[in-house]
Amino acid sequence: MKQYYTQLDLIRFIYRETSAAETIAIAEALNEDPLLMEEYEEIYSGYLQLPKAKFNPRPSALQNILSYSEQTALKPMH
Repeated sequence: MKQYYTQLDLIRFIYRETSAAETIAIAEALNEDPLLMEEYEEIYSGYLQLPKAKFNPRPSALQNILSYSEQTALKPMH
C-alpha cells in the first residue's frame, strides 16, 4: 500500500520531528516519487531562506531558571 505524505509531513521531516520509522519511510518515498521530491525541494528551499533564530538570554534569566530548578527538584530521601 502506497503512503501519501502531506506538506506538514515534509516540514516535520525537514525539522527532524519525525520518528525513525517515519524518517526512513519519507526518505524512501522521496527517492521513489519525483513529484514528492519536487514538493520537498520547494519546501526545503523556503526553509533555507528563513532567518535562523539565535538566542542569547541574559545571564540573570539563566540564573532564574537554574534557581527555580534547584527549588523544585526532588530531594533525595535519607
